Amino acid sequence: MDDEFEDRILYQTYVSHMKLVSKFAVGIPTGLNAGINTPLGYFWRIMRAYALKPEVLICGVVLAIILFYIQAVDVWSRSLLGRIQYTLGRTTSRISKLQFLVNDSVNNGVKLSWELKQGYIAAYAVQGHRAHMEDRFVVKEDMNNTGVSLFAVFDGHGGDFAANYAYDNLIPNINKKVIELKDMIAGREPRTSEDIINCEEEQKDETSDTAIPERKKSFRKTLSTSLTDEFMKKSVGVTDPELLDKLDSLQRPITREIRPCRTTKKPPKVDITNYLDGNKINYGRLLTDEVLEVDRLLVKAAKKNMDVAGTTALIALLEDNKLIVANVGDSRGVMCDGKGNAIPLSFDHKPQQERERKRISKAGGLVTFNGVWRVAGILATSRALGDYPLKDKKLVIADPDILTFDLSDHNPMFIVLASDGLWDTFTNEEAVAFIKERINEPHFGAKSITLQSYYRGSADNITVVVINLRNRKYGTSEAKKNE
Repeated sequence: MDDEFEDRILYQTYVSHMKLVSKFAVGIPTGLNAGINTPLGYFWRIMRAYALKPEVLICGVVLAIILFYIQAVDVWSRSLLGRIQYTLGRTTSRISKLQFLVNDSVNNGVKLSWELKQGYIAAYAVQGHRAHMEDRFVVKEDMNNTGVSLFAVFDGHGGDFAANYAYDNLIPNINKKVIELKDMIAGREPRTSEDIINCEEEQKDETSDTAIPERKKSFRKTLSTSLTDEFMKKSVGVTDPELLDKLDSLQRPITREIRPCRTTKKPPKVDITNYLDGNKINYGRLLTDEVLEVDRLLVKAAKKNMDVAGTTALIALLEDNKLIVANVGDSRGVMCDGKGNAIPLSFDHKPQQERERKRISKAGGLVTFNGVWRVAGILATSRALGDYPLKDKKLVIADPDILTFDLSDHNPMFIVLASDGLWDTFTNEEAVAFIKERINEPHFGAKSITLQSYYRGSADNITVVVINLRNRKYGTSEAKKNE
């Protein structure tokens, strides 16, 4: 009797189990003809029961939107990616590398950081996470006793050929033109090139005693810049990994599509008096013409060398109370006024901007998203010197934006000029606030903010020039003459 009772219990349990299994498989769609008891059928049933619920679907969509937004942000694609690559690819920790940059600027014969302190100007630059240093900066205080000071930042990409070319040619050309124009205004005989060179050497000798003791001989020899070490002059070819990947993916490498032009036509000689408005120099017109002329020569030289490198150009001229800023690309200048506000001195040239996108589209090009918005999927800035494959197709231009400021209207504390390695991790307001708190440091905060940007994960070369104007008195040249 007991055995019969146990058999009934087992039988009822089996029947109940089979009914449950059958009920579980009923909801399988008819499209799955393999049978309701197949593994695929059971999987579909589980998906319907757990994964395809409204709350799960809504959370999944929200999470996907958040991830897509984060990926679209420049900081994600550049800063965070740089941190990951740095963490996985290096044996030293971020903290130890940062300490290394502060205490020792040379590693196995390769310079990792550059610095300059000259009067009211300071500059600091680090190679950062990049394989090569492609930034250059220039500081020329009171060029050849003309009363005009020049500051510049060049951020090279695809190699250092273009940045070196701009440094070696654009700055001397501007310097020479300013001297000639000043001589014309003063009624003096124009100085020869030899006179200009001798005058520059005298200036260097006068200021060499104030040079940083740690600075190398090559740095001391060219006080106007701290990025002229001999190894920097050797071309290292194309080094930007994103550009290399893009070039490799093309069916026909763009480095071979455009052969060097054979034209021998020389441009007409410019009448230097065109840069004079009465007894004043039209610096905006001068800077525009010089930038475009150097870009023309750079493209010509790049074609001969089959070098696709390019560079941004941020140039500031300071004379009395007048500040003129010329910008090509995405290096940026910011001024801190007397109230502590951040005043933009330039605006980045980015492909996604409406005017730039329209210009590129009119030239037959496209702006695509590849980590960041890029011209033809290659270049993250829409204006640059060099980049001849894109320049010949007019997708990238070198026309500078010129902004002029009357400093007596702003009573500025300081000016910051920096490559985009800094602006990847700092906004204008954050940079101004950071430097304002450290303006009394030996490098006026330039060194601190550069290293802080590196610590925040900037994946690019970082160059910062700070011009301390707190104690500067503004007046006209005539007033100074009367004094």
